Amino acid sequence: MTRQALRAVIPDRTHTMRRQECRRGTREFVRHESGFTLVELLISVVLVALISTGMLFAMRSALITYTKTDDRLQSNRRVMSVERILSRELGGVMPVIGNCADNSTLAVFNGNAQTLHLVTSYSITEGARGYPRVVELQVLSDGAGGLRLIANEFLYTGPYATAPLCSGGAFRPGIATPQSFVLADRLAYCVISYQNYDPNTRMATNWQPMWTAPNLPAAVHVAMAPLIPDPARLPLVSVTTPIHINRDVNATYNDAP
Repeated sequence: MTRQALRAVIPDRTHTMRRQECRRGTREFVRHESGFTLVELLISVVLVALISTGMLFAMRSALITYTKTDDRLQSNRRVMSVERILSRELGGVMPVIGNCADNSTLAVFNGNAQTLHLVTSYSITEGARGYPRVVELQVLSDGAGGLRLIANEFLYTGPYATAPLCSGGAFRPGIATPQSFVLADRLAYCVISYQNYDPNTRMATNWQPMWTAPNLPAAVHVAMAPLIPDPARLPLVSVTTPIHINRDVNATYNDAP
């Protein structure tokens, strides 16, 4: 048999070994390509961390924006509530006589530029008209360079309900307690004034800084302004409430026959 025929029948051993080595290398290459290297894993971790950080910053910005918007809305609601509460309290005033701790008597509607006492049919506690309440409005310092307007409310059960609040025919200034309602704070000023009423002409006249007359005034004006104006919030405005009751609380009425 010739050498060429022998080579055709018996494959070259060297060629066969080379083919086997190539196949083994191909399998190892495929097996190597099917996994992840450490560098690729680190890159994946870094990408996930960057995406998570971006999402957290976006959520934080949205939360800050929501908090500012909600704070602004709550502030605007408080401003509108102050105006409504003052209007309803003053509009529901009742002309009554109170007794002090020393048995002296005086008209309960009594006040000056910083303090006002009255009996009203509107209750802050109940949020509506209900049992009569003795209300004490007082302007105090808030301890931060501004003023605040507080309201103390007591159930009115009769003339002696005002006994803890007055002595010697005069009311004491209001005192802040844990039960006090803070109607407005951080104020630059808060002044209460009273419009005089002429019973002869039945006309309202000048404004006064104090009211001790037995009859009720024609209107009450509460002037206030924020300590630091903020154009993004509703400003506290002055409240003027007319009082339609004009009889003298000391007047007596005979029973109808």
